[in-house]
Amino acid sequence: MSFGTSFLGIIFGLLSALVWGTGDFAGGYASRRQSQFQVLALSAFSGLIFMLLTALIFRESLPSTQGMIFAALGGLSGALGMAAFYRSLAIGNAAVVAPTAAVIGTALPVVFSTFSEGVPSWLKLAGFTLAIFGIWLVSAGESTHPSGKDGFSLAVLAGIGFAGWLILLGNVEHGKVFSPLVVSRTVALLAGITLVLLNRQSFPGLFSNWPAFICGVLDVGGNIFYVLARQYTRLDVAAVLSSLGPAVTVIISTVFLKEPVTRRQWIGVITCLAAVGFITV
Repeated sequence: MSFGTSFLGIIFGLLSALVWGTGDFAGGYASRRQSQFQVLALSAFSGLIFMLLTALIFRESLPSTQGMIFAALGGLSGALGMAAFYRSLAIGNAAVVAPTAAVIGTALPVVFSTFSEGVPSWLKLAGFTLAIFGIWLVSAGESTHPSGKDGFSLAVLAGIGFAGWLILLGNVEHGKVFSPLVVSRTVALLAGITLVLLNRQSFPGLFSNWPAFICGVLDVGGNIFYVLARQYTRLDVAAVLSSLGPAVTVIISTVFLKEPVTRRQWIGVITCLAAVGFITV
C-alpha cells in the first residue's frame, strides 16, 4: 500500500473520530430530553434517511450478497452493543463499564487484523497500546453507582458488539461505501424500534428531539469516514483512529457545556494524541 493511500486512510480515520465524537456529544445531550432507547430509534431513523439520500445521489449499487450479510450483521451487532451498553450503565458502575466497553471495542479489531493482515510494525503496536490506554482513561468518569458482575458482563458484551460493527463493516468489499451503510442502518433502526417496544415506551416524534436527529446524521457521517478509512489502510489502523471519538467528546463537552473534566481524562486525551503520532509514522 502506497504512502498516499495510507495517508488518506489516516485522514479519514481521524475525521471519523471527529464526527463520531461530535455525534456522541449530541446523543448525550439528546438523552437528557428522552430515554436512551427513544434517542437510539430517532437517531437511527435520521441516519437512515441521510444514508438513503446519499446513496441515491452517488447512485451506488448494492454490495454483493456477502457484503450485504456483513453490513446487516454489523448493524445488528452495533445496535445490540449499544443496547447492552445502556443497560450496563443502568445497573453497573459507569466508571468501570464505559471504559471496559470502549477498550474491548477497540482492541478486538486490532487482534482480528493481526490474524487477517499480519502483525503491524512495532511503532503502530505502540500507538495502538497508547490509544487503548488513552481511551480507557478518557471514558472513565466519576460514578458512585455500585458496581456489579452483571453490569461488567454487559459492558463486555457491549464492547464485543461495537467491535463486531467495526470488523464486519470493515470487511465489506472495497468500492462500496454508502449502500452497505444503508443496510446496516436499516437493521439498526429495526433494532431501535424493537427496544422501544420491549421497554414499553412511546415512539418519539420525528422532530421532538433535534439533538437526537442531528446525532443520527453525525453517526452515519462517522460511519462513512470509517468505511473510507478502511479502504485506504489496515483494519486495525482505521478502527483505532476512528475509536478516538471519546477524546473529542470530552473536549467538546468542556468547551460548550463547561463540564468538569478529571485529570485522568485530560491525561487520556494527551495519550490519545500521542498515539496518533505513533500510528501515523
